[in-house]
Amino acid sequence: MKLFRSYTYTWWQLAIIKLALLAVGMILGAYLSTFVLGNMWLFIAVWVVTAAYILWHSYKPGSPTKD
Repeated sequence: MKLFRSYTYTWWQLAIIKLALLAVGMILGAYLSTFVLGNMWLFIAVWVVTAAYILWHSYKPGSPTKD
């Protein structure tokens, strides 16, 4: 069994995956709220770095994400 392979999902299957991820995120956020609030700067820094990378990768000349 190959774990890392290409998958094709329909739009409604992706909606179910996103709904499941949202639910898990909310559960973890409620359970770990004091930890997250105590280290908010770390989570903001991770978000800024990853968002900047995704934007840079998406909009740079010759990016495979651009048609």
